[in-house]
Amino acid sequence: MKTTYSKINRSKLSLGELVTIVASCARNEKETLAALTDLFETGRVRVKDHGHLKKVKLLFGANSSMA
Repeated sequence: MKTTYSKINRSKLSLGELVTIVASCARNEKETLAALTDLFETGRVRVKDHGHLKKVKLLFGANSSMA
C-alpha cells in the first residue's frame, strides 16, 4: 500500500474521486481494479444517478491492459 488506510464513511463521492482514492492506496492498476470490483460486488459502494441506484457491471475485454 502506498498510503495508510483511512475510512471514508457515508461520503458522497464522484466515481472519479473513488477511483483516485483507491488508486492512491493500490500498488498498481491490477490491484486498483481488484479493489474496485470487490467494492461494487459486495455492495459496499453504490452508484446513484439523480437519486436512483444503478447496477454496476464490470466488463473486461480481451484487449484490456488489465487482462
